[in-house]
Amino acid sequence: MRISRLIVAGVALSLGATLTACGSSVKTVDQAPTSGSNAGALVGVTMPTKASERWIHDGDNIKSQLEKLGYKVDLQYAENDIPTQANQIENQITKGAKALIVASIDGTALTTQLQDAADRHIPVISYDRLLLNTPNVDYYATFDNFQVGVEQATSLLTGLKLKKADGSDDPSVTGPFNIELFAGSPDDNNSSYFFNGAMSVLKPYLDKGTLVVKSGQTDFGPCAILRWDPATAQRRMEDLLTKTYNATTKVAGVLSPYDGLSIGILSALKSNGYGTAGQPYPVVTGQDAEVASVKSVIAGEQYSTIFKDTRQLAKTAVDMAQAVLTGGKPPVNNTKDYNNHKKVVPSYLLQPVIVTKDNYQKALVDSGYYTAGELK
Repeated sequence: MRISRLIVAGVALSLGATLTACGSSVKTVDQAPTSGSNAGALVGVTMPTKASERWIHDGDNIKSQLEKLGYKVDLQYAENDIPTQANQIENQITKGAKALIVASIDGTALTTQLQDAADRHIPVISYDRLLLNTPNVDYYATFDNFQVGVEQATSLLTGLKLKKADGSDDPSVTGPFNIELFAGSPDDNNSSYFFNGAMSVLKPYLDKGTLVVKSGQTDFGPCAILRWDPATAQRRMEDLLTKTYNATTKVAGVLSPYDGLSIGILSALKSNGYGTAGQPYPVVTGQDAEVASVKSVIAGEQYSTIFKDTRQLAKTAVDMAQAVLTGGKPPVNNTKDYNNHKKVVPSYLLQPVIVTKDNYQKALVDSGYYTAGELK
């Protein structure tokens, strides 16, 4: 089930960059700005939506960090409307933005705007979601998305007691356990990384029959939830329960790639009698450590979430912007895995963290990401 993350060979980098043997780029001297030429420049930042708590954190963190460096910031949210995001980027270019940081709704939908940016020598940083089908993206700041899927699947196995806390298998627990699989939005490039990472862990257990997807829906397509919509996830879970499960056949675990979907999934489970003393909730995973889901984890409903510290991700993107605006070259730690169908985009990957009821205090409160009061 593990699908290669390389799709096609890289092509020449945009904005006068040259392609090295490993796929990373170096600015040519005649196009590199002098260190003072962009002091106080405008940076355009576009986020997908305010409907998801995590994007609000991302936007706020990027804006505040850029402003501390003396830049002006145009921060926009498109509320998951693709034409709105395209117009926002066009307006930022018209306003004279000297760099763009873009978290796309649909990574394939902005090629015209990105070409306009390239024509004006405006560097583009793809933020968390890879911009696709264009050579006009310079750098990519994200988390190790394949590893996110690995950690989601690992936490599912731990919650089912198939794995011990130290990561080893528990031979005394044999199953079989019924599980169902959910995947992210098909227009988000990260979704396949999450799903493939998870399946690389789950496949051996499925092959042995220790885990059983009772619905038979194990491919990405039927598991995907367009636009990461919680209501769609809730409807799909309700449909799975109605068609596949009954009073004697229960679901023991649900692979959910995002907290918003997890909330919808748990709502469907609750309406079908789960969450009671006689029938506890299945092991349900998640991602983004959103407040509602962390509270659900603390309450023993959602089992886990994957914490991606948006402060770190924002800093990575801001460091990239600062480097390109002052004629430098940002550090990257991956120059082979993120092929956007036109080029391999030099990337910096951060590491995610599994959060459960056992470690949320250390991971989220002690680190200062949330206060204890916010999680009560």
